[in-house]
Amino acid sequence: MTVFGFKNNSRMANLKTFRKAFKQSHNRSFSDKFKKDIVRRVEKNELTVSEVAIEFEVSRTSVYKWVYKYSNLYKKGLKQVIEPMSSTKKIKDLQSRIKELEQIVGQKQIKLDYFEKLIEISESDYNIDILKKKDSKHSSGSGKTVKK
Repeated sequence: MTVFGFKNNSRMANLKTFRKAFKQSHNRSFSDKFKKDIVRRVEKNELTVSEVAIEFEVSRTSVYKWVYKYSNLYKKGLKQVIEPMSSTKKIKDLQSRIKELEQIVGQKQIKLDYFEKLIEISESDYNIDILKKKDSKHSSGSGKTVKK
């Protein structure tokens, strides 16, 4: 019997066991120095609690516990809004915009190089000057027009 591409249920059971073992939580501990550094970055709005939770694979609750324990602002009784769009999000947006603009500039440079090479080849093949040189005289136009 084939179930979801498996020939029998024992392989499917092994896959479920593997997935369950893979998803099990890890009992990890972080140093106080690391936690204080993370809290400092959250306080400076370099990272949000959600970003820390995702990046270091810890629960948001754990991150908030770190904030309550190590935050200088919290100890002083000051309140800070932690979760709005942080400067990290703004920086990431700006960095993606810079990358996009750099790609556009790169494409324009490729076109410019292509056209310069095309002009160079055309000038040598047809023995004509396409680009005006610095020292060349400017054209006066098509000459005088005569009114009839």
